[in-house]
Amino acid sequence: MQLLDIGANLTHESFHHDLDAVLQRAGEHGVTRMMVTGASRDGSRHAAALAEAHPGLLFATAGVHPHHAVDYDDATDAALRELVHHAAVRAVGETGLDYNRNYSPRDVQLQVFERQLQIAVDLQMPLFLHQRDAHGDFVALLKRYRDKVPAAVVHCFTDTGEALREYLALDCHIGITGWICDERRGTHLRELVREIPANRLMIETDAPYLLPRTVRPPPAHRRNEPMYLKHICEEIARDRGEPVEVTAANSTAAAEAFFGLPRL
Repeated sequence: MQLLDIGANLTHESFHHDLDAVLQRAGEHGVTRMMVTGASRDGSRHAAALAEAHPGLLFATAGVHPHHAVDYDDATDAALRELVHHAAVRAVGETGLDYNRNYSPRDVQLQVFERQLQIAVDLQMPLFLHQRDAHGDFVALLKRYRDKVPAAVVHCFTDTGEALREYLALDCHIGITGWICDERRGTHLRELVREIPANRLMIETDAPYLLPRTVRPPPAHRRNEPMYLKHICEEIARDRGEPVEVTAANSTAAAEAFFGLPRL
């Protein structure tokens, strides 16, 4: 069973002291490739460098998360456009809207999201998208660009059935994390995950965040890491009513096609 984690924040400081061990554990649990998320200008540079240091194992995205939209300027735009030419960088993002925290003003988030949508259009790159509590504005803007980019994934989907169906109607892929394992907030996903076509479902940890609450025994450090993708895959397979080998094979094939990666 070969798994592909489409979203892991491996540049996070919590991985600085033991990244090699983290990657080894991932491999021991069937995770053969990981996409390192770029969420700021410097973070995207670090993600690309990390991927280039582990060819064939790590790949990266390059973008600015809405939390950091206030820091986006022309130099950032130029830096992202340069980074997406790197062979290891496979998507524009993490970009989108986050009205839950509003760390950046909403009008600024919208402007910065649109600038990154334009990068994806200009360079014909897939989009790695973030949306929280902003579905209306998010989907309205995405609709204007969706047919101009090759592919788009709504990463870490946690929203409603109505939102899911709107994204699927736009031919978006859907990224499911360990949020599905959260009995407080994620139980609705156990029903909704059945509606996602096999060729548009991808799985991710969003490590070091969102440690699956159903992992037993829970690690004392509470840090999520790619090795737990296998656990997430098992939970999703159970909810979809299919063998875990089928969920693993289909989600990996979907990710390979989405990011333009060779099949192993």
